[in-house]
Amino acid sequence: MLKQLFKPSKALASLTIAAVAAFGMNATAQAQTERLAFSGGPDGGTFQYFSNGIATRLSRTMEGVEVSNMASAGSVENLRRVNSRDADFGIVYSGDIYLGLQGKLTNDTRQYRNAQAISYLYGAPAHLIVLDGSGITDVAQLAGKSVAVGPAGSGAAASAQRFFEGVGLWDKITPQYIGYNQGASALGDRQIDALWVFAGFPNASVIQAASSNKVRLLQVNDAAEKGTLFNDHPYYATVTIPSGTYPGVDYDVVTIQDSALWVAGRHLSEDKVYDSLKEIYSEDGLKFMYSVSQAAEAMTLEDGLLGVVTPLHEGAKKFWTEQGKTLSSTQQ
Repeated sequence: MLKQLFKPSKALASLTIAAVAAFGMNATAQAQTERLAFSGGPDGGTFQYFSNGIATRLSRTMEGVEVSNMASAGSVENLRRVNSRDADFGIVYSGDIYLGLQGKLTNDTRQYRNAQAISYLYGAPAHLIVLDGSGITDVAQLAGKSVAVGPAGSGAAASAQRFFEGVGLWDKITPQYIGYNQGASALGDRQIDALWVFAGFPNASVIQAASSNKVRLLQVNDAAEKGTLFNDHPYYATVTIPSGTYPGVDYDVVTIQDSALWVAGRHLSEDKVYDSLKEIYSEDGLKFMYSVSQAAEAMTLEDGLLGVVTPLHEGAKKFWTEQGKTLSSTQQ
């Protein structure tokens, strides 16, 4: 009698088998999903907008792939994460990849060879701002002057040092290690003579300075070409900030920029990187990125390799050569 009471029915047995089968199928599906990590930047920063946008798009459109977005301190941390395989994708300035590959990052002689560029995202151009009534119209006139260059240890401060060394002025100026907003206020209060901002345009701090005072943006590229910057740091590119970008600045400003690059770990397969680029640089993919950030308007098939002076990932080589690009010797 007891045996009969506890004997499972055929219906219950069928349900049990079905549940086990469903669990097995679900586990298999999960196992087949490739999970990738994208290292971006600080919350609210441009890096984070791009990394979250690309991660979201790839997760939605690439079958069997889920890309998670990771906050980070920025370019150098992303380089280290991708190099050590703690992340699969990241955003890194071209200068940091170039210096990292050679073991020349500040206080870091390790050679980072696993992180490879796959495309250009947008540029971070240099703004060098003075008060219009200061009499300073040329970079050379900053000798003996006080210049706000960004917080100590920041990418802005590092780029300022490279630029001013390249034009022979680093030991002739007094650098002030303060942030952009503080620098804009200090310029208006005549506490400094010039403000260096290394960021995409239009930049809020430059708008702040130009709205409160009549300012002049110096022609940084002219000075760079006369010095050694482009030889010493070939990852810098020339860019124009158009007339009218800032209040009262009714002329084009030709300056230099470092390039924010999408990078991938060499451990990722050629097909995975190729497919990722194909998706993001499709018509719909670019439309999506434009909706994520205004800076993404710099992402085009024409300028896809702008600022890349280090070897590309194999998947990127395949994608860009299919787009008609001739790879330079440094991109091979």
